[in-house]
Amino acid sequence: MLRAAIIGLGTWGQHLVRSVQGASPVIQFVAAATRTPEKARGFAQEHGLRMLPRYEDALADPDIDAVVLATPHTQHTDQIVAAAEAGKHVFTEKPLGVDAASAERAARACAEKGVTLGVGYNWRFQPALQAIRRMIEDGTLGRVLHLEGNFCGPSVYRFPKGHWRHEREEGPAGGMTGRGVHVVDAMLYLAGRIEQVTAAQSFRLVQDFGIDDTTSMLFRFANGATGYLGTVIATAETWRLQVFGSNAWAEVGDVEHLHTWDLKVCRIDRDNITRKQRPEVMTFPKTSTERAELEHFAEHAAARRPLVLPGGDAIHNVAVLEAILASARSQGPVRLS
Repeated sequence: MLRAAIIGLGTWGQHLVRSVQGASPVIQFVAAATRTPEKARGFAQEHGLRMLPRYEDALADPDIDAVVLATPHTQHTDQIVAAAEAGKHVFTEKPLGVDAASAERAARACAEKGVTLGVGYNWRFQPALQAIRRMIEDGTLGRVLHLEGNFCGPSVYRFPKGHWRHEREEGPAGGMTGRGVHVVDAMLYLAGRIEQVTAAQSFRLVQDFGIDDTTSMLFRFANGATGYLGTVIATAETWRLQVFGSNAWAEVGDVEHLHTWDLKVCRIDRDNITRKQRPEVMTFPKTSTERAELEHFAEHAAARRPLVLPGGDAIHNVAVLEAILASARSQGPVRLS
């Protein structure tokens, strides 16, 4: 049983605790540290968490094996490095960092100290996304030609002026940091590395404060496929990811994303290519992706096996974010090394 401390007990930190507490055979939260302990004290008592004054107290506690970070984006990399120095396994909510150099530094610190680092890209634990990957690998979809996605909602209206989520350094390219990085990670999982970002644009159109609310971009993948991604965070909730192959397309999407997705697949009729096929809908057993990702992390930590490595997808995801910002500034293509 991995004994973990949750760092940050806002809405998402509490959700992570609920996903495993008293239900998982491999991970249990035993302590918590948060910037506003008075708001979280009742939740901590309800779930059997010792409240700690500071993050550093969790790192110094011999009864804590790992820390789980649900903290502001710009704090992630320094907190990860500190955890590695203390010999604690560390799971951080996405993104790994807000610049690729810091993200690489964090991953390298964990690799050098032999502790497991995990990042909260829970979409990879969706059965529907795993099914799309199998369809790519077994040739069902054919050659991957194009991917497009969006992840939108009313995020800018949720938090008052002065909240950390409205700070532009915490939300580079607006909804990309809180939402779009999930879609990028799914694209990396399905199509591999992104080689070039083109025509990125990011604007604040609705409010006179805070982060950008309307962001979009074009991708070129190293395998030749193209892609599109949009994040509009001043609209109603919606999200979608569609993969177009030379034999078929596959699509996931809904309003709610914290549930088990359905999958639509539409194939070409090779005997009559002019016949318009109706998509088939595939359903899957209910699963908690948050529990799955935390248990996956716990199992690797128990065996001291690495998850996030220097130069891996989590670092490349941050490099894509940097390229989006650079393309938005220059209004031109930006290649990734």
